[in-house]
This record gives sequence, C-alpha cells and structure tokens, in this order.
Amino acid sequence: MSKRMQDYERALLDPMTVYARPAQVLDDDALDLGQKLNILRRWELDSRELQVAEEEGMTNGEPDLLTEVLQAIGTLDPDAEHHRLHAPTKQGGSHGVPD
Repeated sequence: MSKRMQDYERALLDPMTVYARPAQVLDDDALDLGQKLNILRRWELDSRELQVAEEEGMTNGEPDLLTEVLQAIGTLDPDAEHHRLHAPTKQGGSHGVPD
C-alpha cells in the first residue's frame, strides 16, 4: 500500500492525524473529490461528537473545528453546507426529519 493510501486510510479514522486544518484536505491534490468529502465528513462527525462531549464536561480542551469543516464541505458540495449547518441533531443526523 502506498504512503498516500495509508495517509488516506488514517485520515478516514482520525483526520487530525494527517491534517492540522480542514483547508489542508481541500489543498491535497493527491485526493479526489470523493476522498476529500469522506475525510471532511468524518471530521464533521468527530467535531459534532466533541461538542456533545464538551457540553457533558468530558473533554480536555481539544480544538473545535466544526465551522471550518462545514465551510470546507460547502466548498466541495455547496448543497450539503446548508443542510449540515441546520442539522436537527448535534451529530448532524435527522432522526426522521426529511431533508
């Protein structure tokens, strides 16, 4: 497996192990559009879960990059940004609410 593929696989598990900021995902020419969106959506999920943990007092001051992640997703998929910014649950899900 190539180093780029290993980096992609690592980023799917934890984007911050490969990228410091969401904009770096956008700038990575080795990734195609789908790969970039997959990484950013994982980062979005992680960020939303971090927000829930913060509200429950269970974090160690990790940075919250949700706004940056949503902006990066919106750059790649403008229709997704509006839905995600107004998601009915903190994790971005709809819980039965139609899109």
